Amino acid sequence: MNILVVEDEPELASALVRGLEEEQFCVQLCGEGKAALQKSESGNFDLILLDVMLPDLSGYDVLERLRLRGRETLVLMLTARDSLADVVRGLDTGADDYLTKPFSFLELLSRVRALERRSGSKPKNVLEAGDLVLDIAAQRAFRCGVPLCLSLTEFRLLEVLARNRGQIVPRQAIITDVWGNRRAVEDNTLDAYVRLLRKKIERDSQSKLIQTHRGLGYSMGRTTLS
Repeated sequence: MNILVVEDEPELASALVRGLEEEQFCVQLCGEGKAALQKSESGNFDLILLDVMLPDLSGYDVLERLRLRGRETLVLMLTARDSLADVVRGLDTGADDYLTKPFSFLELLSRVRALERRSGSKPKNVLEAGDLVLDIAAQRAFRCGVPLCLSLTEFRLLEVLARNRGQIVPRQAIITDVWGNRRAVEDNTLDAYVRLLRKKIERDSQSKLIQTHRGLGYSMGRTTLS
């Protein structure tokens, strides 16, 4: 499950990201409403944890604009405002759930799991990134309609980047998603697989799909930073 955390309190934001990543969720963070709107345009998130009090746009404004744009991403609002009127406003605007601060991480995790079950969140059968198409069920990839001969590990690596198109995916996040936590994988192993993958998907005059961000990770497509 891909989660976008929109929270401007550094300590809380850090705790949320750390806790969710330990539970094997793929997490990205931003601290402003406008940045949240921009990131949500990728359509790669299954859930947004959205704080109400943000420095530019309020969480209510962000949620309203998301729904007006037709985004049906699950939204769990986080706020210190616990009056009935505030709760009703959030739900009426389109929130799927509402959690008031302070809260325990276990309660938050329970809400997240409940929303995941409710939505039946599953990977899409087909992922498209420009002229790249991934058939998730069959684990087959095509570029410009031409089949790509990929190993299972190469396919998983490509899928991680495609699901997070336009965002820099940290090296450790890629390693965890592709190889899991139970295997010790060195950085140069990831680099070697990226080189192999590039040779197979970026042939001849085709545009480059995978970008390297030294010291950070890799991305596919144009990147946006909060």
